[in-house]
Amino acid sequence: MGDLFARTQLPALAADAWALATAHGRSDTPPQVEARPARCVLGIAGAPGAGKSTLARALVAALEERHGAGTAAYLPLDGFHLSHTQLQRLGLTDRKGSAPSFDVWGYAALVHRVSQERQHDVYVPDYDRTLHEPVAARHVVRPTAGLVITEGNYLACDAPGWRDARRSMAAVWYLEAPDEVRETRLVERQLAGGRDAAHARAWVAGNDQPNGEQVKESRRLCDRIVSPVDMDVTKRRG
Repeated sequence: MGDLFARTQLPALAADAWALATAHGRSDTPPQVEARPARCVLGIAGAPGAGKSTLARALVAALEERHGAGTAAYLPLDGFHLSHTQLQRLGLTDRKGSAPSFDVWGYAALVHRVSQERQHDVYVPDYDRTLHEPVAARHVVRPTAGLVITEGNYLACDAPGWRDARRSMAAVWYLEAPDEVRETRLVERQLAGGRDAAHARAWVAGNDQPNGEQVKESRRLCDRIVSPVDMDVTKRRG
């Protein structure tokens, strides 16, 4: 899972995530509470480049190692990027990664679905950074999964669609990282995707940074702040 997160801290975060799922599934629910969701969904929000997908995948791996394969699952918002064809149609090719460039209603529908359905496998899309397109069914939520961890920039945003998705989540954590650390990662991401250095920096400055400022406004709406101190991101890359 790499060394972005200090190993001594990850088990504690995984335990806290599992405690949410355990509390969510308790049978001593007051009679007036109806239609308790069948599965716990934990959201992880944060600005671009904060390390959300790394944390989410690390938590799923840690939970499966402790509780068994298929007991936790991963659902990335990135799977709901609009295709390049749709971005062109909407005039959003230069705003890829902004809130309007996602199928928020499709995302909200799938989050609600995984919170309710445990009778069969539920397939989950992702984003392919080689194809630069969303791809179907890269992940699966098995019926045995008691916890689904979903992550994305806008999970805590107070806007239509995003609010609907959040209603299906037991909690949303906000992952912080220093701006300079995030920007370095974002430039590296663009370089890996085929842009030259100048265009990579321009994309980050003109697109990722404004998106990040919007996401930061939702920090106060999250249930917990997970800081770089918790993760010891200074250990990254030695």
